[in-house]
Amino acid sequence: MRRRPVGGVLPEQMEKGTVKNHNSRVCCLASLSALFWFFLLYFHFVVLGEQTPPRKIGNDIGDVKRPPKDSNVRQVQSPQKNYPFIKAMRTAENKSDPCGGRYIYVHDLPSRFNEDMLKECKSLSLWTNMCKFTTNAGLGPPLENVEGVFSDTGWYATNQFVVDVIFSNRMKQYDCLTNDSSIAAAIFVPFYAGFDIARYLWGYNISMRDAASLDLVDWLMKRPEWGIMNGRDHFLVAGRITWDFRRLTEEESDWGNKLLFLPAAKNMSMLVVESSPWNANDFGIPYPTYFHPAKDADVFIWQDRMRQLERKWLFSFAGAPRPDNPKSIRGQIIEQCKRSKVGKLLECDFGESKCHSPSSIMQMFQSSLFCLQPQGDSYTRRSAFDSILAGCIPVFFHPGSAYTQYTWHLPKNYTKYSVFIPEDDIRKRNISIEERLRQIPPEQVKIMREEVISLIPRLVYADPRSKLETLKDAFDVAVQAIIDKVTNLRKDIIAGHTNDNFIEENSWKYALLEEGQRDVGPHEWDPFFSKPKDGSGDSSDSSEAAKKSWKNEQRDHS
Repeated sequence: MRRRPVGGVLPEQMEKGTVKNHNSRVCCLASLSALFWFFLLYFHFVVLGEQTPPRKIGNDIGDVKRPPKDSNVRQVQSPQKNYPFIKAMRTAENKSDPCGGRYIYVHDLPSRFNEDMLKECKSLSLWTNMCKFTTNAGLGPPLENVEGVFSDTGWYATNQFVVDVIFSNRMKQYDCLTNDSSIAAAIFVPFYAGFDIARYLWGYNISMRDAASLDLVDWLMKRPEWGIMNGRDHFLVAGRITWDFRRLTEEESDWGNKLLFLPAAKNMSMLVVESSPWNANDFGIPYPTYFHPAKDADVFIWQDRMRQLERKWLFSFAGAPRPDNPKSIRGQIIEQCKRSKVGKLLECDFGESKCHSPSSIMQMFQSSLFCLQPQGDSYTRRSAFDSILAGCIPVFFHPGSAYTQYTWHLPKNYTKYSVFIPEDDIRKRNISIEERLRQIPPEQVKIMREEVISLIPRLVYADPRSKLETLKDAFDVAVQAIIDKVTNLRKDIIAGHTNDNFIEENSWKYALLEEGQRDVGPHEWDPFFSKPKDGSGDSSDSSEAAKKSWKNEQRDHS
């Protein structure tokens, strides 16, 4: 019989109790150690981390491309903030989604902002019945190819001011539309801004001219989509020049409406056929031409045909003089055309004119090596795009006629596809255009013409009722540019980048910056865009030019 130890505890039980107490102490020490390291790491990463400034994307602010002509990026303090557009940004990371980063949300506007205007098409112009020009999804009536100047299909008598309708109808065919605005890369506002102002330009007070614009802005600002970026992800299209929407005063005699001067509109991007060099909220897109291909083959066949044409004229010009404008060089250009044996002139005036005939215009451009494109009443002309469509190398006399306007659609190196002769060379020095053009070697002319012909797909608007297979047209280029602009702006907001050095009056310079550049300085074109010190001049002159342009649009090929 085993003897029981004192206290009734067996040796085996004492050994077990000792081990158990030892294990408890080890566990306690391990827990304390883990707790110590937890508080140490929490203090380091959370408490101290909040005091560390957000890391920038790239090595320097210059590593992030500034969105051209955008001055509304605000400073953001924390990169961890849950921005309302983060979901949209993340769609671009989904490589299995072909629409990732490309979704467009379209506002369902009340019909008074678009379709109702088409129902009242007779009131859209004081001198022109626009009803026929709004048919065929905005392309106008088909053109017959009687003289063999066009292709058999795809050609229409398109009015130069109908981009509102063409663009909106093309948007209906866009392959990445969404009903979920939270994943949208940009938001489209299908307001027919050009048609709205066109019907009220003559004989109406400023209250009537501004009414629809104010109504639109009020409608948009009440929508939840507006609050995502206060409208900076919104864009709209107007098939007119910017000066129709930039009334400077509240005087009844002043021109146009004030849409682009409304605070809300300054956040949006407006695509116009002529933009302002001194403002940040509008962007130039091409005037519509007569050609609207339904498939890629239509474009390829036309390009091949333009390559094979024999061009008997060295240069040509279609347009009317501007005797009431002392700055215009059109009179001198017309005189040079008349004197030259290798120059062709299609002179426009009131009444019946071949300038109203698309076939006469295109036939002349197709038979010319160079097409002269001086300013009209404003910087730009539809004729420039018609000439490029005909494979004719454009000759510009002011950088505002193309180079600072259509930076999304045309190469920044303008010498690849055009000739630049400063206006003063004609106005003051009366240089010979013929001699200047003869100095270009034939081989160089051939290279330039090929560049011009290669630009055709991105400068025409495809038929909205069809869809190109691989080519990107003017619509596609513009939409992608808007998406890039909004995306870059969102990245800047997340990174905390600001545009403190942005000078809106130099907007035209920012559009010419190369990748990675953010600051602008002196430019060779400064004399073309300088403003008088009293602030008057160019803007008001341009508004007056818009008024003259409206009067002359029936006379001239613009």
